[in-house]
Amino acid sequence: MNARSTIFALSSGLGRAGVAVIRLSGPRSGAVVERIAGRLPLPRSFQLMRLMSGAGDELDRGIVIWLPGPGTVTGEDMAEFHVHGSPAVIAAMLGELAGIAGCRLADAGEFTRRAFENDKMDLLEVEGLADLLVAETETQRRLALRQFSGQSSSVISQWRESVLKACGLIEAAIDFVDDGDVAAQAVARVRPAIAVLIAELSQALKDSEAASHVRRGLRIVIAGAPNVGKSTLLNCLAGRRAAIVSPIAGTTRDVVEAPVMIAGCAVTLADTAGLRDAETDPVEAEGMRLSHAEIVGADIVVWVESLTEGQTVMPARQPDLVILNKADLVSDESIQIRNDMWLGQGLAVSLEGGDGVSGLKAVLAGLVASRNAVAEHAVVARARHVTAIGESIRFLNDALSRPDDLLELMAEDVRHAARALALVTGRVGVEDVLGKIFADFCVGK
Repeated sequence: MNARSTIFALSSGLGRAGVAVIRLSGPRSGAVVERIAGRLPLPRSFQLMRLMSGAGDELDRGIVIWLPGPGTVTGEDMAEFHVHGSPAVIAAMLGELAGIAGCRLADAGEFTRRAFENDKMDLLEVEGLADLLVAETETQRRLALRQFSGQSSSVISQWRESVLKACGLIEAAIDFVDDGDVAAQAVARVRPAIAVLIAELSQALKDSEAASHVRRGLRIVIAGAPNVGKSTLLNCLAGRRAAIVSPIAGTTRDVVEAPVMIAGCAVTLADTAGLRDAETDPVEAEGMRLSHAEIVGADIVVWVESLTEGQTVMPARQPDLVILNKADLVSDESIQIRNDMWLGQGLAVSLEGGDGVSGLKAVLAGLVASRNAVAEHAVVARARHVTAIGESIRFLNDALSRPDDLLELMAEDVRHAARALALVTGRVGVEDVLGKIFADFCVGK
C-alpha cells in the first residue's frame, strides 16, 4: 500500500441508482478535480460541474465536492464526484481516473485505514465502523455505534490513564524509597486503585459475553424428552414449518435450525432430538449426543415438557425457560404440581391449540431483551479485546502480589498492563492485526 498515491473508489452501492458517489483521497485529489472538472470548486461546497475526459469528451454532469486536508475523514486531501448512477457513467468515470498518473483503485478498507494511520480514528472506532456496515438488527446497530462514536475508546482511555497514574505513584515511591513515609503513602494509595481497576476490567469481560451474543446473534436451544412438542414450538416461533411434526416419538434426529428476530435481536432457534434414559439405535444415540452438546453451548435453553406424561429425563443445565405443553389436556391441579417442580419457572401452554402462546413469546422476548440490555453498554466486544483486557488484569494482579520491597517489579507489571490496554485502541503494536481488520471492509470505505 503506497501512502503517497491517490486512491479512488465507488463508495455507493453497485447497480443502477439515481446517484453514484466516487470518492478520492491523497495528494493528487485537487489536481484530479481540476483535470476532470476544469477547476477546483470552493472547499466543502456542492457545485454542479461538467466532467470531461482527457480526450475532451463529456463524461457526465454532476456534483463535485473539494475537501482539502487535513480536516477530512482520512486526514488527506479528498474529493467526491456525485454522478448519475448508471453502470456506463460509473465505468467511464472509474476508467478516466485509472488513467491519471498517481491514481489507483483503492484496496478494501483503504480509506478507513488511512484515517487510522493519520490518527483520525482509533482501532476500536474502526472495528465499530466495520460492525456498523454489516449491522442487521437494532441492537447490533447500537452496539456498533457505541464503538464507532468513540464511547468505548473513551472508557478504555480512562482505564489506561488510571493505570499510568498508578505507575506514576509507584515510580514516586521508588524515587523516595529513602524517605519511608513518602514511599509508604504512595504504595498505600496505589494498591486500592489497582484493585478497583481489576474489578472494573473484570466486569467488562463479563459484559463482553453479552456483546458477542449481539454481534453473532443469540442461540436458543429447544430441548426435552421425545414427543413433547419441541418441533411444534420451533414452528410456532419461526412462523413457518421449519421442522417435521409427527406423533411418532423420535422424529427429530438431527439439529434443526431456524433464524428469527426476537426483541430486535438476531436469534437462531435450534430444535434438538428428544432425550430419554435409553436410546433404541445408534442414530438416536448420536442425536442425543448432539442435543446434550447444544444444551451446554446454548445462550438460552428452553425446556419443553408434556403435562400428559411423566418426567423421564432432566436437562444437563438449569433451563432459562420451562414450557409445560398440552395444558388443554390436563387439570389445573396437574399444571400446578408440575410448575412447583420447576420452582415457578414453568409456563403452561397448548402449542396445538394456541393457548398461552402469546404469553410464551412475550416471556422469551423479555429473556432476549435482558441479554441485549447488558450488551448495549459493553465496552469489550471482540475476542481481540477480551485477550487484551485479560492480559491487563493478569499484569495488575501480578503487581498487587508484589511485596513493598519489589516496587521495580510492580512498576514493570503496571507498565505491561497499560500497554495491553493500549492494544485495544490500537495505539501501539497492532500491525499484525491491521491486515485482517481492514480486509473485512468493502472497497470505497
